[in-house]
Amino acid sequence: MLVAFSVAPAGGESDSVSKAVAEAVRVVRESGLPSETTSMFTTIEGEWDEVMAVVKRAVEVVQQRAPRVSLVLKADIRPGHTGQLTAKVARVEEHLAAD
Repeated sequence: MLVAFSVAPAGGESDSVSKAVAEAVRVVRESGLPSETTSMFTTIEGEWDEVMAVVKRAVEVVQQRAPRVSLVLKADIRPGHTGQLTAKVARVEEHLAAD
């Protein structure tokens, strides 16, 4: 499964969220799961329980910095498929190159 999520502190004293987000991204990277971070979301790939455990840990580290946390999550649940973090993009690129 692929999970794209965004976690950020809410209700803090500063409008800068980069330090808290960096801690959440560190959790993802230390998990060892395939991942990609962009300006808006971090996408991770793995089995349901392992992916959700990483999301939970990422939320917990952000909670240490703020009294309230915002979480946005989107999942692509497709049993039996792996490597989709890059394969989905490659298929789109193939179509673009063919046109």
